[in-house]
Amino acid sequence: MAAQCLRWLKSSYSGQGGDCVEVATGLVPLVGAVRVRDSKRPGGGVVAFGRHAFTAFLGAVRQC
Repeated sequence: MAAQCLRWLKSSYSGQGGDCVEVATGLVPLVGAVRVRDSKRPGGGVVAFGRHAFTAFLGAVRQC
């Protein structure tokens, strides 16, 4: 699935400064991956994380 066809979400905690990332989780059920991109450069690169790696990342962020 092309990155431009995904539904991208940005956290409601994101400020107006623009230093944010967006995630597209719609592929998790299909391929077990979460796509991440820089919200300031939506046409730039996209990084894919496996379900378990992304879950571990979120757990670590929540502990901070």
